[in-house]
Amino acid sequence: MVYAVWLAGLGLLFWILERIWPRRPRQPFFRQGLISDVAYVVLNAHVLGVAIGNLSIPLIAWLDGALAAWNLKSAVYLGVMSGQPFWLQAIVLLLTIDFAKWCIHNLLHRVPALWRFHQVHHSITDMDWVGDWRFHWMEIIVYRGLLYVPAAFFGFRGEVMFAVGVFDTLIGHFAHANLRWNIGALRYVLNSPEMHIWHHNHPETGPTNRNFGLSLAIWDWIFGTAYLPAHDPARLGFNGIETYPRQLPGQWIEPFRAVFRR
Repeated sequence: MVYAVWLAGLGLLFWILERIWPRRPRQPFFRQGLISDVAYVVLNAHVLGVAIGNLSIPLIAWLDGALAAWNLKSAVYLGVMSGQPFWLQAIVLLLTIDFAKWCIHNLLHRVPALWRFHQVHHSITDMDWVGDWRFHWMEIIVYRGLLYVPAAFFGFRGEVMFAVGVFDTLIGHFAHANLRWNIGALRYVLNSPEMHIWHHNHPETGPTNRNFGLSLAIWDWIFGTAYLPAHDPARLGFNGIETYPRQLPGQWIEPFRAVFRR
């Protein structure tokens, strides 16, 4: 089944769940930025993903040639998981790549040049599942570039990567959803709305740079970046969000404009 079908099915599922069990009942469905965020779903989930994937083919071919010329290809493409059963590859892929993404997410917050691009995602002020897709296209390049070596090292099967990708989308939608579900002890394992909302809190409402987990919450609990009070933050965003662009294409342009304003 193609990813677009899964994406549509999960979107419909969370749209229904948000209507039945809303976390913030007074949050309007036609919230600010909704149309722009729907455009992000189309662009980031399909159009840009395909475009960057096609552009990366000659780049990877060049990199493979360079590694071969330097006699390093065998050191990078070890394929340590090749031949292993589906379930084992899925577990190893989920743990290793999710931890790598947790580290990259940290970098997006702590490196000023990367934070300017990640601010696009944190410009969300009314959280729902659609907001999961509001992110700058530069993030796709950063994530794919930094994940190239570990993915090549393990050599996971395509169907395993697809299955884990669908799972990541499921948890990503769930974590951003306007959904009042308490998952109990699973909050120590999986990302959730009650935890991820505090990743998006405005600095005026509590500590920032917390809850970096994408699909798994375990890394935040292990490394001391978890933060989960009993209430939700009163406000989302960052300092200066009042003057930040509200829609595309301004949100895509803003990180580059910020460079020239320095």
